[in-house]
Amino acid sequence: MATKADTAEPVETVIEDLDHDGRGVGRVSDKVVFVDGGLPGERVRFRYTKGGRHYDQGVTEAVLDPSPQRVEPPCPVFGVCGGCSLQHLDPGAQVAAKQRMLGDNLQRVAGVAPDAWLPPIDGEHWGYRAKARLSIRQVRNKGVLVGFRERASSFVTVMEACPVLDPRLDALIQPLKELVAGMSRPDRIPQAEVAATDADAAVVIRHLTELTDADRERLASFQATHGVIVETQAKGPETATPLDPTRPARLVYELPEFDVTLHFRSTDFVQVNRAVNRRLVSRAVALLEPAPGDRVLDLFCGIGNFSLPLARCGASVLGLEGEAALVERAAANAAANGLDGGTEFRTADLEAVPLNEIPGARAVDKVLLDPPRSGAVEAIKHIAEGLRPRRIVYVSCNPATLARDAAILANAGYRLDAAGIANMFPHTAHVESIARFELAEVAC
Repeated sequence: MATKADTAEPVETVIEDLDHDGRGVGRVSDKVVFVDGGLPGERVRFRYTKGGRHYDQGVTEAVLDPSPQRVEPPCPVFGVCGGCSLQHLDPGAQVAAKQRMLGDNLQRVAGVAPDAWLPPIDGEHWGYRAKARLSIRQVRNKGVLVGFRERASSFVTVMEACPVLDPRLDALIQPLKELVAGMSRPDRIPQAEVAATDADAAVVIRHLTELTDADRERLASFQATHGVIVETQAKGPETATPLDPTRPARLVYELPEFDVTLHFRSTDFVQVNRAVNRRLVSRAVALLEPAPGDRVLDLFCGIGNFSLPLARCGASVLGLEGEAALVERAAANAAANGLDGGTEFRTADLEAVPLNEIPGARAVDKVLLDPPRSGAVEAIKHIAEGLRPRRIVYVSCNPATLARDAAILANAGYRLDAAGIANMFPHTAHVESIARFELAEVAC
């Protein structure tokens, strides 16, 4: 049966806004259509790619009235690669759009607006990404491909370079193709995880079959030639192992303002934009205002990105995290920084375990949380109904779930005191944000 995408002729529309994926939002006969490549204020001609009951999807074929904020994307595979969605929009306009997206979500979902908008946190727009997972595929007539997946597809983008990657990682794309192509089973190597710090750069090769001696020799040669630490990963992230056990990767990042150094493993979750992360941590600490004697709860604490700076300010910090390996890393980082006396880390399922049942959690004065994209609805309910701290700082990577959780806090008597965005992923539609909530009866 023919679909709308098969039969429809190109159509014109005016783009009114951007959606959470960076697509233009227009209307045709009062029906919403999401148009790849369209920018707010533009009149575009597009073709339908998919029809639906409530909205349609399309892709721009021609920009008839371009926005003054439109720029020429520098990456030759922009529009195909799924890594970026906004290279055609001026970087300053990207930041403004993200702040607007945060405000729209807070107003529409929670019915709240911050008392004060924080200045956006921004940084370098190119070469910023110090950690990435690159897909690998052996494709007939194209050889081995290494890169990000195509937009809305499982195919790997045919790419020679990536301008948003740290230059040391960008320089590995071509060598990785050659490395994998020469291995015994290139079809059984699905990905490489890459990470770069001031100390070392690491490449984790995921393999689905046992590596041969010749494979390991090739990996050793790659390691020596490119000055990286190679690790092999046979199964889950915990199986990532240095090719040379006597030379593990020294992966660290520093938070100089707080005299804190954090060690992490190549497969750990850490923020990929180190410069913006430093400024985000600084802002979170400033908003929470930890002081000696304060008892702070850090939820989804990871390896201690916020916990250790808070402890450095004199607060007593209880960090909770669902992944045991990260809890172990956070405790080790606290000890290495001389902060183990003011911190405690525990493993907890924050979507299942009531916070008031965790020893020490009921006694906190302030809470900081940095949940995944799904947000922290259960934890927020426990905070709002049971713990009732006087101040909450919420770091979010999804404005929709932040807004949902903000509604819970607002209904429980918390005031949204301040909010703003951090441009953690330039040229993408990803919105990192931060918000401070004050318990109304104790707010100054």
